[in-house]
Amino acid sequence: MLHILIYFIFFRDQILEMFDHAYNSYMDYAYPADELMPLSCRGRVRGLEPNRGDIDDSLGNKLIQINTNCCFMCFEQLLNKLDEFEEAVKKTVRDVKFDNDIVVSVFETNIRVLGGLLGAHVMADVLKQRGERMQWYRDELLHMAKELGFRLLPAFNTTSGLPYPRVNLRYGVVSPLSRTGTESDTCTACAGTMILEFAALSRLSGDPIFEENARKAMDVLWEKRQRGSDLVGTVINIHNGDWVRRDSGVGAGIDSYYEYLMKAYILLGDKVYLNRFNTHYSAIMKYISQPPLLLNVHMHNPTVNVRSWMDSLLAFFPGLQVLRGDLKPAIETHEMLYQVTKQHNFLPEAFTTEFRVHWGQHPLRPEFAESTYFLYKATGDPYYLKVGQSIVEKLNTHARVPCGFAAVQDVRTGTHEDRMDSFFLAEMFKYLYLLFSEKSQLPINIDDYIFTTEAHLLPVSLSTTQPPSHEDDLFSYSCPSAQTLFPNNPTFAKTIRDSYKYLTGVGRAQQASSVRWLKLVAEVSHTPEHEEVVPLIVQLISPPFLGQTVFTAGPAKFGTDLTKQQHGVSSIVKSVPYTACGPIENAVELQGHIALALRGDCMFAAKARRLQEAGATGVIFIDHREGSSSAETPLFQMVGDGEPTDDITVPLAFLFSKEGATLTAALEEHHNVDVLLLPKEKQLGKEKPEKLNIKFRLAKEGELAEGETESTTIQLVLEQSETDTETNNEAASLIRENQETCSSLQKDPESSP
Repeated sequence: MLHILIYFIFFRDQILEMFDHAYNSYMDYAYPADELMPLSCRGRVRGLEPNRGDIDDSLGNKLIQINTNCCFMCFEQLLNKLDEFEEAVKKTVRDVKFDNDIVVSVFETNIRVLGGLLGAHVMADVLKQRGERMQWYRDELLHMAKELGFRLLPAFNTTSGLPYPRVNLRYGVVSPLSRTGTESDTCTACAGTMILEFAALSRLSGDPIFEENARKAMDVLWEKRQRGSDLVGTVINIHNGDWVRRDSGVGAGIDSYYEYLMKAYILLGDKVYLNRFNTHYSAIMKYISQPPLLLNVHMHNPTVNVRSWMDSLLAFFPGLQVLRGDLKPAIETHEMLYQVTKQHNFLPEAFTTEFRVHWGQHPLRPEFAESTYFLYKATGDPYYLKVGQSIVEKLNTHARVPCGFAAVQDVRTGTHEDRMDSFFLAEMFKYLYLLFSEKSQLPINIDDYIFTTEAHLLPVSLSTTQPPSHEDDLFSYSCPSAQTLFPNNPTFAKTIRDSYKYLTGVGRAQQASSVRWLKLVAEVSHTPEHEEVVPLIVQLISPPFLGQTVFTAGPAKFGTDLTKQQHGVSSIVKSVPYTACGPIENAVELQGHIALALRGDCMFAAKARRLQEAGATGVIFIDHREGSSSAETPLFQMVGDGEPTDDITVPLAFLFSKEGATLTAALEEHHNVDVLLLPKEKQLGKEKPEKLNIKFRLAKEGELAEGETESTTIQLVLEQSETDTETNNEAASLIRENQETCSSLQKDPESSP
């Protein structure tokens, strides 16, 4: 127990030092500018730097410093550093004014600025009520929040009740001076992530107008859901409520709408929000969740995946699933995300279902740390402390710079970007600090608060409804405890994680003899967890290899089942394009041959269909990850793309990059390479090999093609065995005989008969 305590203290101190480094860098080099530019060691001022779109629409005239200062205030309150907290409150009250002619993002200003003011007010009021500090405080932060709320309200003046995405803090929306009001669309999350802050503002100030407007927007989104699937789209028209983008997922554009439905019930006690969340959640788990992945689908046709990549914002979802009490899929998706961070140090802004980088940026997003915190508090599994430790270490190693912490421009190269967003301060350090803290070590009872999407704390005492009665389903209306769901089972999380331990191919199994499936959803097997891969081989038959060069290959869940059906010898041809993700340009060359195709950019099934239609008789996929090999990476079984795969009838095999490089090098050197695809246990030359009849003969005069050399040409003829009594021992013997023949031909070409 003592060593755990020391472990906690060590990392809490380290996280505090990191926070101080980041915050002090902002104060020393950027204040009172909006944000710190950590590479330039200066402040980011709106209008003087290249525009970053919606993010910059929440900046200007010291708005975002509220998020920075308020996160500092709340953090210092958690640390019981009351002098610093009180000084930060005074600085915010003194320096920040909202009567500015600037256009801001309604969404970003709400979650960062309004939420920050409310969270800091709640903490200041707690101290004042205790009689310890802040006796001078007269709700100044709440008054500021109310003023800001009124300046955001004009955005809700639409036909539908969905807010405009932007508003001018001085002139509103419709004024000729507002420079906004021409927008017609907003994202689902932008309209659906207002209820926590606006309802808290109403209940703290006594003015219901804020909660009424935020609730109306939530009502519209609910009414506009697709009734058949119960899913919502990503972008909606604010005037008529028509969907502009109909792709549906849990990441960017939708994420916090689902989060705020669940948390609105927790904060406000209104069952309507929980019932809506549960309806959406059932749809998510039915259509979007393909454990461990979360894939976007079409809201009107949810069996169709609309893209083969995921964005990093979905990393919040396992934490939300913990609040829902659904731990198994939370553990699965979190483990997948952790494996991606092992491969790239951080979560890329977007990555494919094959865990390749789609967008390489990493702006120091905190969602993965958030889910790690919730999973540790739910399970008590120290594994998640080690995950948190890895986050801390990677931030210090790969993001820390002399003037703070810099975003990563590309996780593949590790290059930095000159930005340190306020959400990094507001969320990342808070979740990490709380991860390594016991409840008894905090000055407040953290269970009395709910986190907003920007990690500001709002008290659940704002609920105006009564607790569930004995007639209610208590399980449905309370946050389930892990101990209740999984009593005395500390290994519960581990048994789930182990299935995804080598998901991305990083690391190796402790026992090489125990080759296990990797479940890659969208391209991963849905077979029982403990079923083992039946490895295939790619055996090179043509000279000079003659069966002696053999590569271990992974199988597919679709196409020819090589354990039941022979394929025979075929030569290999490289697909053009090599990824086979576009129209095949060398279909004539592929006719009757096995195609080589590089993994990535589209699904295995899509590649197989395209190559089969081009005339290929089989496909060997080669891993795109440099350095991977069957000796170091467990095999996995390729699975389809969610569509029926009965139309794919050719045999398929997967080679890791080292084996694939050797195969392609052989093709480049010898131009004609014949191979066999078969189960490893039936390898030619081994015991109980496949029953084939292979004959070799030297080409007769006149049979040679132009340019072929008479002294070195051997023609390989494959004949189907007519009886089951013939064995591949004979075939292996023939191979050996031809090895000897080739050897004698090389020594004395004139001796050929």
